[in-house]
Amino acid sequence: MPDTLSHAVHQSLARLRPRLRALFTDDSLWQTFSERLDQHYAALFPLLLRLYGTRYDFFFWLEQILGTAARYFQERSPALHALDATRPPNWFQTQSMVGGVCYVDLYAGNLAGIRKQIPYFKELGLTYLHLMPLFRCPPEQNDGGYAVSSFREVNPTLGTMAELAELADLLRAEGISLVLDLVFNHTSDEHEWAIKARSGDPDYQDFYYFFPDRTLPDQYERTLREIFPEQAPGSFTYLPDLDQWVWTTFNTFQWDLNYRNPAVFDAMLGEMLFLANQGVEVLRLDAVAFIWKELGTACENLPQAHDIIAAYNLLLRLAAPALIFKSEAIVHPDEVAKYIGRECQISYHPTLMVLLWEALATRQVRLLRHTMAKRFAIPHGTAWVNYIRCHDDIGWSFADEDAAELGIYGYDHRQFLNAFYTGRFEGSFAVGLPFNYNPRTGDMRISGMLASLAGLEQAQASGDPTLIDLALSRIHLLHALIMAVGGIPLIYLGDELGMTNDYTFRTNAAKANDSRWVHRPKASANLKAQRHDPQSVAGALFGAIRHMIRVRKAHAAFSAEGRAAWLECGNPHVLAFERTHAGETILVLANFSELPQTVARRMLPAADPRTPYHDLLSGESVQPDSAGELLLQPYAVLWLTYTR
Repeated sequence: MPDTLSHAVHQSLARLRPRLRALFTDDSLWQTFSERLDQHYAALFPLLLRLYGTRYDFFFWLEQILGTAARYFQERSPALHALDATRPPNWFQTQSMVGGVCYVDLYAGNLAGIRKQIPYFKELGLTYLHLMPLFRCPPEQNDGGYAVSSFREVNPTLGTMAELAELADLLRAEGISLVLDLVFNHTSDEHEWAIKARSGDPDYQDFYYFFPDRTLPDQYERTLREIFPEQAPGSFTYLPDLDQWVWTTFNTFQWDLNYRNPAVFDAMLGEMLFLANQGVEVLRLDAVAFIWKELGTACENLPQAHDIIAAYNLLLRLAAPALIFKSEAIVHPDEVAKYIGRECQISYHPTLMVLLWEALATRQVRLLRHTMAKRFAIPHGTAWVNYIRCHDDIGWSFADEDAAELGIYGYDHRQFLNAFYTGRFEGSFAVGLPFNYNPRTGDMRISGMLASLAGLEQAQASGDPTLIDLALSRIHLLHALIMAVGGIPLIYLGDELGMTNDYTFRTNAAKANDSRWVHRPKASANLKAQRHDPQSVAGALFGAIRHMIRVRKAHAAFSAEGRAAWLECGNPHVLAFERTHAGETILVLANFSELPQTVARRMLPAADPRTPYHDLLSGESVQPDSAGELLLQPYAVLWLTYTR
């Protein structure tokens, strides 16, 4: 750290410490907070200085922000203070971490219903439960809950904040961490801040981006991309009652927050810490790429956005260190990786997700293997969240340069994938819907439940048992890989039972133009009741996935702390990689073809040829044939241990 900056850090902390001390009545709490301040302030100060240091009132806001952290720190319950003090730093990296995600209303009706599902979550093996946006929001125009009207109120149809805090405690007692979304790029236009802004309050108008005419919006839009070209073209919305334009990246009813204003930074810190004090253990930071605007840029992934998140992360280390951040950035893989480390401890892995589907469509693993070999490694102390499907669409966010290195032209390949997963490609097994087709760019994304995209819907319609078996094998394959690849596997609840597309959204005027609702079905009590019947589709899938989870938890090599080695096995249809940690190595082989495939033993890691592999999933020995070839059945996955 340069001497001048080091001096500024020292001087500012000396100035702030007595003012912060005055906020405390409990000496032991002050001692803890003071120690954390000594640990993190030197990293925090430069971030806030870069963001707000040109303001005349910088030190006022510096004190305000630290004061917010101090106040919420003192409001934490004794149980949460104990969790802060005792939780090991690698708690989210262990092989025991397995996640599930659902909408409260669609899955269980309300929070009381979620509470009743805890035995099911434990039966499946979950240790991490992500409840999709559950805050108060407009009844109709709410973007699936991502247009938040209050971060401190649960949607009344779902329950109360007191019930949410109680649920967090109950889940923690059962070994399950509660995960919630924090939508911090924007609010609903019905949020208290937006209402005050609309009433003419200048302080709250500065919480958002208002423009008196189209001059600046037109200049900005020259370099912006449209996120929802079908539902909400453009990035600005005219407000007739104010005769002004407001920035709306996503939908007209979602107003972007102005983080150039330190009052917004401080206010959102308060919302984060309020949720931390309800017992939330992971906050999924929504739309992280968009939180800073700069004329002449795409207003995505700007350096200030990274500084904001890093600053929030450090402030959480001060006030609620048991909580971690999860990044959601569906952007270029290089940009995704930048949010992991000093900013977010865990991150969705969209590149793995889209390339699993790419490999399934092409029956070729070369782009998947090539990209993972380049990009899977992330900083020490972090973890990927590996998923197959989520509430959102599938956009083909692989890196064009990775594809080009293999002779693949990215644009054409995306057109193929769009055709394949909407069933327009001859021989496709997938039943998906297009989402937000942009005729100007040809861009499109895909909606659909995992089972429908993997062929189960089409196979069940045909009644062909062979096709049904192939579809089930694809679903097994995808789950086995997110369990084994290293990180936190995340199951979109319902997938473990083989739920298919729900087309009833077309009869709801508020949802009909958003095809993502096809993969947001209500939970099926009927399928859940079949989960112990291995002859049923639901039972076959549930039993297999629960078994994978149990095996995963027994083997340290699957921990996010381990390392992955991506291997060339000589067969373009077979993905091969090793996981190694704590003295254990597991070789994973996955056949992405509907035909049997072989792999030469000599192409695999060195092992005593006299000693057979042992498959952890089947519990059986796996030996090469007389020609030294290992056989993989269609869509088979092997988790192999062996003696070196």
